Amino acid sequence: MSRVRPRNDSDARVRTEPARAFVSPSPVRRVWLRFKRQRLGYWSLIIFVVAFIASLAGPLWSNDKPLVVRYDRHLYFPIVRTYAETTFGGDFPTPADYLDPYVRHRFDAPGNYAIYPPNHYYYDTLNYFSNQPNPAPPSRENWLGTDAQGRDLFARLLYGFRVSVEFGLVLTFIGTVVGILAGAVQGYFGGRIDIVGQRLIEIWSSLPELYLLIIFASIFEPSFLLLIVLLSLFGWIGLSDYVRAEFLRNRTQDYVRAARAMGLSNWQIIWRHVLPNSLTPVITFLPFRMSGSILALTSLDFLGLGVPPPTPSLGELLAQGKANLDAWWISLSTFGVLVATLLLLTFMGDALRNALDTRIADAMRAGGNQ
Repeated sequence: MSRVRPRNDSDARVRTEPARAFVSPSPVRRVWLRFKRQRLGYWSLIIFVVAFIASLAGPLWSNDKPLVVRYDRHLYFPIVRTYAETTFGGDFPTPADYLDPYVRHRFDAPGNYAIYPPNHYYYDTLNYFSNQPNPAPPSRENWLGTDAQGRDLFARLLYGFRVSVEFGLVLTFIGTVVGILAGAVQGYFGGRIDIVGQRLIEIWSSLPELYLLIIFASIFEPSFLLLIVLLSLFGWIGLSDYVRAEFLRNRTQDYVRAARAMGLSNWQIIWRHVLPNSLTPVITFLPFRMSGSILALTSLDFLGLGVPPPTPSLGELLAQGKANLDAWWISLSTFGVLVATLLLLTFMGDALRNALDTRIADAMRAGGNQ
């Protein structure tokens, strides 16, 4: 006599519950997952982003003005507004100097207080009340010492790092956009357009870039915007060659022929079909292009052709270190910041290249399984 198996609610739920289909991650997510497996590059990205965000909030960490002041039962915010010395009981209607011992003493009275940033100096602050000759070595007051003008070195490095990264981002963005446009037009249309474009690029790239920078620097006042414009005139040439090669290879693929048969315009085919399949070299070279832009700005500042003073600059600090060899703290700290920045970008570029190359990713996964 056969037994009747009791009904199990879990079995019924398994039978009635629809099977969940496996959803393959998108190509972008697959690249991101492979990038995260590159631990050195992944952590380099995190450190670089955190350092850049911290530099953007530089006034909160390094500033010669208090964040908040309570004086005579009123709250003041010197970090966002300029107050006269008379506001705090002084004698002059000029902007208050918060490094002045007289002004600081006003905040020590009962009921008054001032909350300062961890570092009490801005990048162009001159401490007229210091008793040490400049450049001064590292001390409790100046963590990394001062430069030849008496400005705090930590503040100069913090804001100089921000200026360098901003310059690299802007120059990389402009060079990437122009390089993609030039390479896409030549590679997709080919023929006479490609031949003429290549000859024009060869002529343009033969111009002496450094001499042009020296000429323009002698005619116009150097500025951040002028350097961006001048370096952008040549910063796209190398990338356009890679994009052109990718477009020459991809324009003969079947999906391009199918798009033409469907009646799509050339620009629609370029934007929707060919460009997404040609971005691998563009994305791979972004960290290396950015490091090259930062090195270019540092070199120009070192030669005195970069941003005007008192703009903080790593190259200007290296020039000061060269002129003051006995002040070892200037060269050592500046060189350390520059090398660390370039190493982080290099590690990020290597990890991104490995993540985009499926052959390298598969080989690394196979080696990890073994």
